[in-house]
Amino acid sequence: MEMTSRERIGRMYEHKEADRVPLFESPWGATTARWRAEGMGEANYVEFFGLDRIRGIGADNSPRLPVTTVEETDEYKITTNAWGATVKNWKNQASTPEMIDVTVKTPDDWREVKKRMTPAEDRVDWEGLRVNYPLWRKEGAWIRTGGWFGFDITHARMVGTERLLIQLVEDPEWIVDIWKTQIELQLGLYDQIWEAGYRFDEMYWPDDMGYKGKQFFSLRMYRELLKPIHQRAIDWAHAKGIKAYLHSCGDIRPFIPDLVAMGLDGLNPLEAKAGVDTLAVKREFGDKLFLHGGFNALLWADVDKMEAAVRSDLPILKQNGGYMFATDHSTPSNVSLEQFRRIVSVVKEVGRY
Repeated sequence: MEMTSRERIGRMYEHKEADRVPLFESPWGATTARWRAEGMGEANYVEFFGLDRIRGIGADNSPRLPVTTVEETDEYKITTNAWGATVKNWKNQASTPEMIDVTVKTPDDWREVKKRMTPAEDRVDWEGLRVNYPLWRKEGAWIRTGGWFGFDITHARMVGTERLLIQLVEDPEWIVDIWKTQIELQLGLYDQIWEAGYRFDEMYWPDDMGYKGKQFFSLRMYRELLKPIHQRAIDWAHAKGIKAYLHSCGDIRPFIPDLVAMGLDGLNPLEAKAGVDTLAVKREFGDKLFLHGGFNALLWADVDKMEAAVRSDLPILKQNGGYMFATDHSTPSNVSLEQFRRIVSVVKEVGRY
């Protein structure tokens, strides 16, 4: 019998078998643009390919700085964001934004910006919740919240990478104050949503802590500075009776034992191209962590190689539940609609219990 996405993913978190392995992927914008041109049209890619339905509840915990367009050409667009960064995004290729400038450069800058990070009714899209929530429950979707707090949002959208890494050594107190302010505003808003009667299944937050073969900071520094922020998120989720799920790109293998000991429930994306061996993580932590991802995005345009990888690795990853299929980050734009369709078909075949 076909399960709903909520039932299927819930079984995976319980480390039990379901009807099949769940499948949820996040392609780059350039990828979905290609698929639209190749026959998907304006359809939602989740529905078009029959992926699992994961719906998100958001709340704006940014300082709400002015969002403006600085410059726009056929090739790129430069904008300011609500976190105070000026960024350049390329229009015709999938890439991370280039940070040009930031507002928060000193503790004094932060003290001024911090004044803007206060609760407000309009930080939540209450009308969108009222309309969509009953539809999500009716369709059996897995519902998650999305959190913006910690190292990733601070270095990538607020302070800048080099500056943040230096300050973690020279003046960590004000960086930790940024993180605490971010998470407390975020969780306070989600408390309001919960108290209004809206229920979610998972607390999700991205906090990229690694790159290829390395981490941005030491395990000692993680334990002293950032770990308490992550523990706060996990404890908050568990107090609500829901799951805690971390997205952290790069090679974060040294941190995984701590994350497991903290009670983290789910981990993504298991970035193979950065050095993470998903099968090894499954062997060591598969009875404790729900794993999502791990299939090298660099292979996806070679469908024969991808099918071989799925047929060899997925039977191991799906053992005793605890796994959801995806790339090790996002589907790149060199993957055609038909190539992706074939991969989905193979996953649904091999991933059946």
